[in-house]
Amino acid sequence: MLRKSWFYLRRKKKARPSPGKDQLASPLVDEGKAIALPFQRSLEANLKILQEIFSDCQDVVYRRMKIGGTGGLAALLVYVDGLVDNEIIDTQIVKSLLLEAPQATPAFTPDGKFFYQVRDSLLTVANVREIANFREAAFCILSGFALLILEGSNKGLALEVCGWEHRGVEEPQNEAVIRGPRDGFSESFRTNTALLRRRLRDPQLKLKTYFLGRRSQTAVGLLYLKGVVDPELVAEVERRLKNIDIDGILDSGFIEQLIEDCWYSPFAQIQSTERPDEAAAALLEGRVIVLTDNTPFALLIPATFNSLMHSPEDFYHRWLISFLIRSLRFLGTVLALILPSLYIAMVSFSPEMIPTSLAISIGAGREGLPFPSIVEALIMEVVLELLREAGIRLPGPLGQTLGVVGALILGQAAVQANIVSSAMVIVVALTAISGFVAPRFDAAIALRILRFFLMVMAAFLGLYGIILGLMLILAHLASLKSFGVPYLQPWAPLRVPDLKDSVYRAAFFKQRWRPFYLKPREVKRIGDRVKKN
Repeated sequence: MLRKSWFYLRRKKKARPSPGKDQLASPLVDEGKAIALPFQRSLEANLKILQEIFSDCQDVVYRRMKIGGTGGLAALLVYVDGLVDNEIIDTQIVKSLLLEAPQATPAFTPDGKFFYQVRDSLLTVANVREIANFREAAFCILSGFALLILEGSNKGLALEVCGWEHRGVEEPQNEAVIRGPRDGFSESFRTNTALLRRRLRDPQLKLKTYFLGRRSQTAVGLLYLKGVVDPELVAEVERRLKNIDIDGILDSGFIEQLIEDCWYSPFAQIQSTERPDEAAAALLEGRVIVLTDNTPFALLIPATFNSLMHSPEDFYHRWLISFLIRSLRFLGTVLALILPSLYIAMVSFSPEMIPTSLAISIGAGREGLPFPSIVEALIMEVVLELLREAGIRLPGPLGQTLGVVGALILGQAAVQANIVSSAMVIVVALTAISGFVAPRFDAAIALRILRFFLMVMAAFLGLYGIILGLMLILAHLASLKSFGVPYLQPWAPLRVPDLKDSVYRAAFFKQRWRPFYLKPREVKRIGDRVKKN
């Protein structure tokens, strides 16, 4: 009886249809036959099809007109309210067709030529293009274009009148610098491309646009410097972008997760930035930029651990200052990773390695504690993460106040309640401060995750556990690649010329060559005449 029931359930499971590609397709692909039709010569037939496509869409405006007076040719203007600039609609389309062109009477125009007269002589909109079917028409209307259809013509005119509300160019909040530009990317795709064009006035800066997401049709731009970037890198990025098959792209994070090499790694293999100056610098190095509409974050491809630890202002200061800041940054990264686990290993397994006076002080502070050092460390680290997340979600001034006051009150209360030792509070505070020196969230979050891993290893094996954990982390980093580039470049494999822009930042006149691991076509970036004065 059980055997028969099992076979019955298995047969039912096989018979259940699974959602295939056709079932997930966009309504612009297979929902209804109207979207696939070409334009008709009858204006009323075209209006009926458009109303069928945009049924229950009350923000779609249908404006009827008579071009050439009362007895003139009927026309239809269709657009989405809120996606267009109403002033451009009024002054450059409606006013041009109805008031400023009384001589444009269809009776004096040869048959079939009035469509081209409207396109070439009557409209004052800069970007006008012909479309022949309702699939293109629907896409253009939903992209902020206005559609103009004339009676007797089997073509339409898509007029670029985009004018939706968007955030202006502001200073990036997450990548603040002391010295450098204060403008940042916004959610407008064209604004972001313009910010890069302002910095690189070179016709070799190429832009390829894709529309990804079956339902969202999000504009995604691929930018690179032709003659500098490796063509194989551009081809690989293009291939991965074209292989994306998803219903919607709402942020560049979607694309990052869909095209990265190793999805299970805690380390980011694609760098993100809100700063146009950093994106322009990446283009000059020979990297590729991916811009996504509706998000202020650009993706820099490929990325290495070295590049994630750099800040854009490293090149705005003199080399000695930048070298000191970078050294502190890398030191803080190491401390943020191993400090709690080192404390656990020393206290639990190797107290003889601690100076005698310090060991006595730590031992006195731990007297009467109910928890071992690993539990003590986990409690403080979890509380720290909770405070960090709570501070992010709250408004700016209130979040900062909560972080500082909450840490002070909870730390002092935990010590007085004899739950944790004062030494552990100091260790966790130093760890938090060291973690803040990481210039990017992608690098900092990886350290936060791996810190817990090393703490567990130290609780079981002491110093040997820390060494084993660090070896596993290094082995993983050595195996990682970002679009064919080893993640630990320029350290492994070792490239001595590229070390001039690693922890050590050489003077400008010594950095004549672009990074070799990017395989740039134009390797030299500084001329021979540039010498030290």
